[in-house]
Amino acid sequence: MDQRLSLITLGVRDLDRAKSFYATLGWKPDEGSPDDVAFYQAGAMVVALWDRAKLAEDSAVDDPGGWGGVTLAYNVASPDECDAVIEQARAAGATIGREPAETFWGGYSGVFIDPDGHPWEVAHNPGWTLRPDGSVSLSG
Repeated sequence: MDQRLSLITLGVRDLDRAKSFYATLGWKPDEGSPDDVAFYQAGAMVVALWDRAKLAEDSAVDDPGGWGGVTLAYNVASPDECDAVIEQARAAGATIGREPAETFWGGYSGVFIDPDGHPWEVAHNPGWTLRPDGSVSLSG
């Protein structure tokens, strides 16, 4: 198995509400998405929104309804960009879990939580390379 990730699917309770939230952040679903799922091209990978119960069934897991132990991250080029993205998420209706600030690891980050409880860290990591296409590299 290659060391890569191709798709992240977020389980949602209300697909229309979730699509509206991400549209407010500027995300546009692929026009070929079926009615019951939304696919978004996200750099070299795909993010999908799909009914949470269907996702649990398809993934062969029980869904106790709590946090699944996963946080998504969106890396940015500067602390100012981090602040701007957190404000955009706030305006879209996100809960701000952690206001942007300097971190213990030498960067700058904040956390927003989407309407379905998925936490997103928005981070500026000066030790990583953020390429023009949005991809990150652990080294230059």
